[in-house]
Formats: sequence, structure tokens, C-alpha cells
Amino acid sequence: MPPRPPHFATSGTPPPARSFSWGWLAAVVLLTALLLLQLVLADRHRLGGDADWRPRLEAVCALLRCSLPPWHEPGAFRVTNREVRPHPTAPGVLLVTTSFRNDARWPQAWPLMEVALHDLDGQALGLRRFAPTEYLGNPPASARIAPGQSASATLEILDPGKRAVAFTFDFH
Repeated sequence: MPPRPPHFATSGTPPPARSFSWGWLAAVVLLTALLLLQLVLADRHRLGGDADWRPRLEAVCALLRCSLPPWHEPGAFRVTNREVRPHPTAPGVLLVTTSFRNDARWPQAWPLMEVALHDLDGQALGLRRFAPTEYLGNPPASARIAPGQSASATLEILDPGKRAVAFTFDFH
């Protein structure tokens, strides 16, 4: 038989049962969610560049009225048409016309357009990057080019002579 506890150690009534407080649990869950939201919002400029995070951040920023940086995917610009020919009225000048389209999922800032001239060996004879106001002729109507939107560019460049046999277009 187990020994009995001394008389002064027993009160005759069982100890009160501890009640579980749902309020504390709800407060912890709510504060944890707010902390995660704050961390995501603080890092929204980096996360906004990720295609998986972007739709979620756009929804959150629409609700909270915060801003995201413009989408930046220069590889999504596709040249749809290009032509390089002698300028009809200016001797020694080439007229470069091209059309391109934004194939990104979101609007993005107008790109810098890089035109490079190459010789038969593939060596660059000249390279220049043009700002949107230069290749469009005027400032763009909006700060961003929409998905699927096309644009036409016209440039006048000095003719490097018969050595230039290839032209490449790139976007930055």
C-alpha cells in the first residue's frame, strides 16, 4: 500500500482545473500572420520581380494601396519586323525601322533598344542603345508598354559602308 501524504498536504478538494484560453491562441495566430504580411511587404520590390509572387503581391498591394516596381523582363520583347535601307533623302545615312512586341505577362517599362552593326566575321562595327524617346520620336503616351502591345521604331544612323552586313536588335 502506498504511503499516504501528510494531512496538511491535502485540502480535501481537488486542485482547480486549468482552462484553455482560446483568446491567447487567436492572438498568437493573428500576430504571426501580421508579421508574415509585414515581411512580405517589406521585401515586395524583390518578390515583385518573381513571376510566382507577382500576382499575389498585386492583389495585396491593390488592397493596401502600396506600389510595386514595374515588371522588368527585357527578354520578353520580340522583334516582329525590321528593315535597314539607305535613307531616301540623306546620303550616307541608313534608315532603320523595326517593330517589336511585349510578350511578357505584365506591363513593363519601355526598354532601351540596342542596335549593333556587324561585319562578315561577326565583329561589332558599332553599337548604340536608344532611349524610348529616341526610337519612338516622342515620349511614350504611357510609362509602360502593355502585354501584347506592339510598337514601331524608326532610327537614322550613319552608314558604316559595305563592311556592315548584319544588324542585331536587343532590349535592355
